[in-house]
Amino acid sequence: MVTIENSRLFSQLSPADLEVLRSLVRERTYEAGQEIFREGAEGDGIYLVKEGTVEISAQVARGPRRVFSRIAAGEIFGEMAVLDAEPRSASATALELSTVYFLPREDFLGLMDRSPGMARGALREISRRLRDFDRRYLREVFQAEGLAAIGRFAAWVVHDLKNPVHSIGLLAETICLPTATPESRQRGKEVIRQQIANLKELVDEILAISEESPPEILLTPSPYGEFLRELYQELQGLPALKSCRLQWQEPAPPVLVRVNPHRLRRVFLNLLQNAAAATPEGGAISVTFRADDREVVTEIRDTGPGVALEMADQLFTAFATHGKFQGIGLGLFICKRIMDEHKGWIAACNQPEGGAVFSFGIPLARPPGTATPPPAA
Repeated sequence: MVTIENSRLFSQLSPADLEVLRSLVRERTYEAGQEIFREGAEGDGIYLVKEGTVEISAQVARGPRRVFSRIAAGEIFGEMAVLDAEPRSASATALELSTVYFLPREDFLGLMDRSPGMARGALREISRRLRDFDRRYLREVFQAEGLAAIGRFAAWVVHDLKNPVHSIGLLAETICLPTATPESRQRGKEVIRQQIANLKELVDEILAISEESPPEILLTPSPYGEFLRELYQELQGLPALKSCRLQWQEPAPPVLVRVNPHRLRRVFLNLLQNAAAATPEGGAISVTFRADDREVVTEIRDTGPGVALEMADQLFTAFATHGKFQGIGLGLFICKRIMDEHKGWIAACNQPEGGAVFSFGIPLARPPGTATPPPAA
């Protein structure tokens, strides 16, 4: 049980002011579950818990009632509405049989005017309460954001798994039909092998996302033009590009780069699918290349609305997404990871005439003993 004299708030009062305080406070007792004051009510005074426990809670938007804090013996509550003269922002309820001291608003403010020590004590109590609330709020926000991110990640995994699994199942049934020709069986087997390779690539990608430091990947010297020719043939059947005109620069610069073809292919697919999603039907996506003595740069331009300004600083972070149906914000994050693996870079900007430009650069491969040219001035 706490007395007025040994409470943190009133311990700074002079003996004379303590006597005045004793004549002003009123003891009130509440049964377990009984409401002390309601959210939206007038801030008519402050409370000090003599014994028992009081719960502070509020209705957040249209969601469930949230508990902000539990006030134990010796602590005050209800002071914010008294100090700012605003309605109560939360409700107070006795969790068990509780006795509180109640001090009316005008009497509390008068004591603060007479006792600087009590005013400092009140500010300390308020500051401590706000810090506790901030910690609780941040914990809940991070937990909610973590659960939401897990849900979005799981949805992405399921979405990307469904297509190859469905194709494998359908083809497996088709090539086993008595009416299947040797040619159709062979084509079906090749597609199944490709879909299995896609599944393995997806699993590797999931593992890479989950690791803070992705493992080193094997980069081999490859003619960039040859890689691009093979990729362009694959892109002809990409469903996402059916509604757009793909303008592909030919020929590509005849340069040698150190790449992992499977990983670099993912960068093109992610960027082109994003561009197609942003481009109105019948619009154009252009892919151009340029090279200097240090690197080859690829630019992918679309005729969509461009990069949202509010997303510019977080485009390449995980789960950053804006205005994209079913998007979860991993595509550009993966592209950035792959460019880091290739010791390259990736960037985005908007065109003056409209549309977005995504660019990425890959260093040129050099024969052993060849010096790297100095950076351009």
